[in-house]
Amino acid sequence: MSVAPSGLLFYTGKAFPAWNNDVLMGSLAGQSLWRLRFTGDRETARERLLADVGERLRDIEQGPDGFLYLLTDSGKLLQIRPLGK
Repeated sequence: MSVAPSGLLFYTGKAFPAWNNDVLMGSLAGQSLWRLRFTGDRETARERLLADVGERLRDIEQGPDGFLYLLTDSGKLLQIRPLGK
């Protein structure tokens, strides 16, 4: 079953330093954000995020602040930032 990817980026920001060079991918079918870690050309870790939002994620972008901005099918714009910021 496909997660129906909808947006893809390599994270290069400073807001989430542990995510640097990870792949972040929105999902229409899975209604979540996936964080994928690669070593060379092999996927070594996968984490499902924001599954509780209950929305299809249409697009993902990284802002100059390092925060993530997600657009949902219903037109919501979500800002993802570290706790306390």
